[in-house]
Amino acid sequence: MSSGPGYKKHPNHRLSATPAGVRVQVKFNGEVIADSAEAIRLEEGDYPPVYYFPRKDVRMERLSRTDHQTYCPFKGTASYFSLKGGAENAVWTYETPYDEMLAIEALVAFYPDKVESISHG
Repeated sequence: MSSGPGYKKHPNHRLSATPAGVRVQVKFNGEVIADSAEAIRLEEGDYPPVYYFPRKDVRMERLSRTDHQTYCPFKGTASYFSLKGGAENAVWTYETPYDEMLAIEALVAFYPDKVESISHG
């Protein structure tokens, strides 16, 4: 078990990962590449909410893994995918997140400015 070190330095920083409770879709080049009623809505500080999708609800064949990684002291190390025929590193995942963020483990999220749309309702 490992806890995110960011929580010790910033105890008032809040992240909330809860079921979205709505169907969420991602479109890219006119095609629905993610469609889920099981997405997780992550809220963090003043940032806009981010939707994380189970891989079973994502057209993973439309993605290609890259070597890019980033680190978040609250969530852990993120790995990235590019959209085939689209933006590089447009999709990310936390495959081994810190304990506080196990709700998003291995789910994938999309940068809104690198896809056509992310809609929910």
